[in-house]
Formats: sequence, structure tokens, C-alpha cells
Amino acid sequence: MQNRREFLKKAAAVSLFSIAPARVLWGQTAPSKQLTRALIGFGAIAHSANHLPFKGSRLIGLCDPYEARVAAGLAAAEKAGWGKIKGYKNFMELLADKDVDVVHICTPPHWHGCMSVMAAKAGKDIWCEKPMTRTVGEGKRVMEVVQAQKRMFRLNTWFRFKDTFYGFGTPVKPIRQIVENGMLGTGPLRCVFGAGQGFSWKFGWSGRVNAKPQPIPAGFDWDMWLGPAPWKPYTAHRAGSSFRGYWDYDSGGLGDMAQHYLDPLQYLLCKDDTSPVKIEYVGPKQHPEAVGRFDRLTLTYADGSVVILDGDESLKGEPLLRGANGLCVYPKAKGGKTLRLKDANGWWPEEKVLAKLAELPQPAPQQTDFMDSVRTRKQFCLNEQNGFRSCTMFNLAIVAERLGRGFEFDPVALRAKNDPAADRFLYQSMRSPWDREMWG
Repeated sequence: MQNRREFLKKAAAVSLFSIAPARVLWGQTAPSKQLTRALIGFGAIAHSANHLPFKGSRLIGLCDPYEARVAAGLAAAEKAGWGKIKGYKNFMELLADKDVDVVHICTPPHWHGCMSVMAAKAGKDIWCEKPMTRTVGEGKRVMEVVQAQKRMFRLNTWFRFKDTFYGFGTPVKPIRQIVENGMLGTGPLRCVFGAGQGFSWKFGWSGRVNAKPQPIPAGFDWDMWLGPAPWKPYTAHRAGSSFRGYWDYDSGGLGDMAQHYLDPLQYLLCKDDTSPVKIEYVGPKQHPEAVGRFDRLTLTYADGSVVILDGDESLKGEPLLRGANGLCVYPKAKGGKTLRLKDANGWWPEEKVLAKLAELPQPAPQQTDFMDSVRTRKQFCLNEQNGFRSCTMFNLAIVAERLGRGFEFDPVALRAKNDPAADRFLYQSMRSPWDREMWG
């Protein structure tokens, strides 16, 4: 494979666009509406509202290792009103282009960490799909490099700052109000994510361990698709949307959904600066390649607060939050106006809940416009730091799944405590030459 630095040097000498980037025309902090962006990866997720159709900046390019997807992307971009944009096959060519301000990383998760690091080193701001990374080690590295390069980073989940929290019926804000203002007492909290949270109903996403190798489709750079993951023979099941069923690329329902749930949970629990210290696992032994189901994962913080991921749905009916004082927080009832509260005396009348929320101090404002972050260099509300911590929550759970047992974790050192086997999953190796791009 061509040396990346040689490749980037040659590519940078070629003007790929006639569009001047915003930083050239107006400077990094100017209120330009002409920020430019490009998509890395053009699978299903690239079509979602925050990528291809997003109107907050100008789409000028996209790439994918599959030529057919590049062609489909160019046609979709023109149909979406972006005109004729640039198509790439190699993402390093895109990173070398000085006309691109922001890159959207829309690849499978095994690429998220390495591409984020490379994009930051190339001077790009980054809008990365969830999960942020596959491992704690990758997330730590992304956080370090993004901060060292002074780049803006956004993780593509949004429930901590807008829209209705999945399955809850209200935004996260009133739940944060309740926790932040001490309504649940001064002791540890108990949180349960049970049926309907996207984990159990995606247990069917499992890899096919005995599938026979198939011919690689024409125009598909399978080696590039694999990237930092171990080399494996091509099968359509590995390369399609079912990639989530293989540990090499993702982690099933947890990889797909957990950051949507656990990031706002981390925010509402006021734990953006720490991680669980104990992880427990109940469930079947996992296959080394194919993601399976779990029965229960329990994450415990230093203050005794616990988060339970209920895979076997044995905790149906449990509240989202149970306070140290016995006050419980439940989703909004059908036809209701806000979340429900219940204590030892029974359900609170809705008027009482609304009145209490109205008198509580509001959570601090959040920076919720990523393109404004790019222009002003003001950190986005879901960034490389708190995104790393929420990703760490379920990456720890994934390690327990793969070990088939629990372990203890140091949230400062970011290492397992006296457990080399757990550490090998927390800090996994990458295939050359991508290991050098990630860690060099």
C-alpha cells in the first residue's frame, strides 16, 4: 500500500475543487454559511438527515471503497440539490483536499477511531457516526488527538440535547432537572434499560461463522473496507448491513443502539467525567467472531449508582430511575404531558409533577449547532470527551460479554484492574498499516 504521507503530499498538490473552503475565504472564526463537507462511507446511514441531506453546510464530495456506491452517492447528491460533487474511492484523497472543512464518518464502527484520528491530523473537523469507537483504547486515542489538533468533534446522536428520548415520551431535560436538583436523594441511583431499548430486539444480528467465501464484487476494494480489522475472506453477509453481527466490525445491538441510550443517560446522571468501576455479566458464552445475546449487564459507579441493561426482559415494568429516597421516574403515560413520578405513597398527580418541574432550576444551556462550533471553535455539546465516556460505558459491557464474566475498571487510568485478559479487549491491536496511523 502506498505510504500515506507520500499519497497525501501528491494529492494535496492537485486542486480537486474550484470551491474555496470557508477557512480560506473568511477565517476560522468568521460567521460563514459556506462551510464545506464530505462524506466518508456511503451506506444506508449516509442517507440519514444529518449527513447527505443536511443543509447547514455545503456538501462537495463523498467516497466509498465500492465504486457502485460512489456512483449512487453522486446521483443521490445531485438529486438532493448539491449539484455535481466530487467522488473518491480512497478516503485519504479526500483528507488531503484542502477544500473540505468537515468530514462525516459514515463507515462501519471498526473504522471510526482510525479515521477520526487521521482526519484530525489532516486538519478536518469531524462529524462521526455512533458508536464513537469499538474499544476504550481507540476512544482514548481519538480524544487525545482531536484535542491536541484543536479540532471540533461531534458524535452523531442527539438525545442529550433535542428530541424525545427513545421510549420515554419526553426530552432528557426534565429528567436531568430532577437528578441535578437532588429530587432523588443523596445516595446511589438505579437505572434500568429493559424491553424496547433496542438491545434485545436486535439479538438476531449475529455473524455467520461457517459461511463460505464468495467472489468480491467488481469495483469493491475489500481490503480497504476491512481496513484496520483482521483480514477475512469476503462474504456478502460481512459486508452488508449485517456487519454489526461480527465483533471485528461492531457489537450487535449494543454497538448500534447503546450510545443513543447511554449518552443521554450519562448526561442526566451528571456523570460526563467518569466511568463505571465494576461491570457484571450474565448470559451465554459468546462466540469469538459472532455477536450473541446477553441476559443482563450491570455497570456500577464509584458512588454505588448502577445501570442495568436488561437483555432477557426480566425487569419489565421497572422505572428508568429509582432514587435513594425511593422516588421513581417513569416514561410519560399515553396522553400525558410529562414524565411520571411515583413514591412510597403512590403516583404523583401530573399537575404536581408539572408544578415541580416549573420551579426547579434549568440545566445549563448547551452548544447544539455543530456548524456554529466549527465557525466559532466553541466545543459542541456532544464531543470527543463526553462522547468517549458514554462510549466507554457500553464498550466496558462488551468486554464483559466477550470475557463471559465481570471485571473491575479504573476510570482514571482507563485500564482494567489486575485483569490482563480484560485489558486485551479494552486495547485491541489493528492491522498494519492502520495501526501506525492510529497510534503513531
